[in-house]
Amino acid sequence: MQSFRLQLPSGIQFGRGGAEEAIHWIESHAQRVLVIRGQSSNRSAWLTDQLQAHKQVVFTELPCPREPDLPLVEAAVSLGREFGADALVGLGGGAVIDLAKAAAGLIPAGGQPLDYLEVVGKGERLDAEPLPFLAVPTTAGTGAEVTANAVIGVPEARRKVSLRDPRLLPDLAIVDPALTDTAPSSVTLASGLDAITQVIEPYISGYANAFTDLLCRDAIPKGLCAIQQLMREESREARDQMAWTSLCGGLALANAKLGAVHGLAGPLGGVATAAHGEIAGVLLPWALAVNESACTGTAAERVGEVKVWIAKAFGVPEAKAFSHLAEWSRQQGLPGLRDMGVAEAELADIARAAQGSSSMRGNPVDLSVDQLVEIMHSAW
Repeated sequence: MQSFRLQLPSGIQFGRGGAEEAIHWIESHAQRVLVIRGQSSNRSAWLTDQLQAHKQVVFTELPCPREPDLPLVEAAVSLGREFGADALVGLGGGAVIDLAKAAAGLIPAGGQPLDYLEVVGKGERLDAEPLPFLAVPTTAGTGAEVTANAVIGVPEARRKVSLRDPRLLPDLAIVDPALTDTAPSSVTLASGLDAITQVIEPYISGYANAFTDLLCRDAIPKGLCAIQQLMREESREARDQMAWTSLCGGLALANAKLGAVHGLAGPLGGVATAAHGEIAGVLLPWALAVNESACTGTAAERVGEVKVWIAKAFGVPEAKAFSHLAEWSRQQGLPGLRDMGVAEAELADIARAAQGSSSMRGNPVDLSVDQLVEIMHSAW
C-alpha cells in the first residue's frame, strides 16, 4: 500500500447542533477574541449574542465583505494587534474562514503579510506560532475549515495566492449543516460545485492515497445528487450531504492536492469578477474532458469512474456526462468566463501562469498551454 502522511485539524465536530460547542471552545481558549464573520450578521448573531452576555470573554468583530485580498488581510491583522486578540473565530463562508486563518497566523508574526505569501511574496515560513483558531463554516463549499492554507488576492499582481503553513490548521472545525440551511440558490450552486470539484480533483490526482480515496468515493456521488436536489427544493438531508461533501473535499485536498481547475482558478481569480466557486464550477466539466483525452493507465481509469458517477447522478449516457454537467450548471445560472469579465486575449497568459501554480502539480498529467486554453475556451 502507498505510504502517506496526513495533515488534520486538532478536532472536527460534524453534525447538526454542533455549533453549540463554539462558545465552550472560546471560553477555554480566549479572553479577547476576534470574530471574523460574513457581511450579513444574520448567520452569526447567535454567537455574538452569547459573547455579549459573557462576562469573562471580550470580543470584537470584523465583517468580511469580499474574498480576502491583501488590503483586507492587512486590516484584519492591524485590528487584531490593536485589540490584543488572543484567539480567532472564523464564522462564515470560505472567504471568511480564509481571512480569519490568515489573521490567526499573521497577527503574532514579525514581518509584513506579503513576506509570507507564495508566488508574489517571499514565501517565508511564519516566524511565530499562530493564535488559537476556531473555524465554523456557514456554507458547504471550500472545506477551508480543515486546510492549512488561506487564499489571498493580491490586486497589484492580479493573482490569488496562498499563505501556507501546517500550523494554520484550525484547532477545532465545527461543521454544523444547520448553519447552511436556506442559503441562497446562487451561493448553494457556486459553493456546492466547488465542494464537488474538491472531491473529484484529489481523487484523480497523482497524490491520491487510501485515506483520501475513502473520502472521495463516498462524497462524489452524494454531492452530485445533493446539489441537484437543493437547486430544486430546500432539503435538510441534502444540506447534510453537501456539508459532508465539503468537509471531505477539504480533508482530501489537504492530503492529496488538487488539479487543473484550481491551478487555473488562481490566476483567473485575479482577473474575473466572480466568486471562486463559480470559476471552479464552470471549469470542472471541461478540465475533466481534457484530462480524459490526455490521461493513460490508472489516471484514465479514475477519470472514467468520475464520468460514470456523473452520468448516474444526472441520469444521462456516459458519453454526455461532462457536457451535461456543464449545460446543467449554466441552466442553474452559473455564468461563463466571458460573463465573469475574463478577456479572451488573456487566456494564454493565464494558462502560463497556471502551469506554475501549486495546485497544478496535483493534476494527473502535465497539461500544455494549448490544453489549458482549450479548457477555458470551452468554459467561455
